[in-house]
Amino acid sequence: MIKAKVYITLKKGVLDPQGKTIKQALEHLEYKGIEDIRLGKYIEITLNGKSKSEAEREIKDMCEKLLANTVIEDYRFEIEG
Repeated sequence: MIKAKVYITLKKGVLDPQGKTIKQALEHLEYKGIEDIRLGKYIEITLNGKSKSEAEREIKDMCEKLLANTVIEDYRFEIEG
């Protein structure tokens, strides 16, 4: 069994209104020194009966086709198992 951990974040230069809202809320709660907050997505995918190289190819394909909007998002993944 192989587990993939996929991390998706907005590309640098793309505005992150949710991150900005969280930053403002934390500052309102008197947390100081926060320069920036960027939100992202975390996805775990478990695959059965795949080699590590097959899993890497499939996860990359999943990210490119569905999981990440590659126009505005970057992604990276880790394979375990």
